[in-house]
Amino acid sequence: MKKILIIEDNTEINHMIADALKKAGYECTQAFSGTEALLYYERENYSLVLMDMMLPGLCGDELFPKMKAIKDVPVIVVSAKDEMDTKVQMLTSGAEDYITKPFELPELLARVAVQIRRASQNPEDSDSAGRMTYKELTLDEQSFTVLVHDNEVQLTKREFQILALLVAHPKRVFTKQDIYDCAWNEIYIGEDKTINVHISNIRKKLKEYTDTEFIETVWGIGYKLAK
Repeated sequence: MKKILIIEDNTEINHMIADALKKAGYECTQAFSGTEALLYYERENYSLVLMDMMLPGLCGDELFPKMKAIKDVPVIVVSAKDEMDTKVQMLTSGAEDYITKPFELPELLARVAVQIRRASQNPEDSDSAGRMTYKELTLDEQSFTVLVHDNEVQLTKREFQILALLVAHPKRVFTKQDIYDCAWNEIYIGEDKTINVHISNIRKKLKEYTDTEFIETVWGIGYKLAK
């Protein structure tokens, strides 16, 4: 059972989230201040953290880097602070997602499921340092770098996440929904060209260093790693 740490000082909201997550099959630890949350975080292992920003004891700005320094657990920020600067700061600092209050529980549960699924995807051909290899391709998930014949390929973070998803599961065909969930943390809205453009960009960048085709289009379904 996946364990989630809820950090929320509003008792009603904390219990509401916990009840919904428990009904969805998750185990929950409830913290009502930043200092209490840090104690739980140091002692136990969690699959995901849901964190408010405005907390007694340690506020979210102080708590977040302390948690990330201890261990790298996915964090979804759930906050009434809707300023763009705050969202950008938290996302660029390493938060996986940011949900603004008030929120709908089904959306929260969907975003939780996306992060749990991403964290549970174990690479089939990786080593303990977070490196994956396929043919002449090497990906390092710690530094977000891609090497082809020892040449570094400059991918964006989302391009890297898409390529890493395919390399981690070389036999699986991924739908556009799967790819969108992994790289955007959002619900895929249907026929837009975002995925196609990113796949095309990855192919072009890899082609600068090798003639090997790494991404195969499976018509009507999605994409997979080429054999």
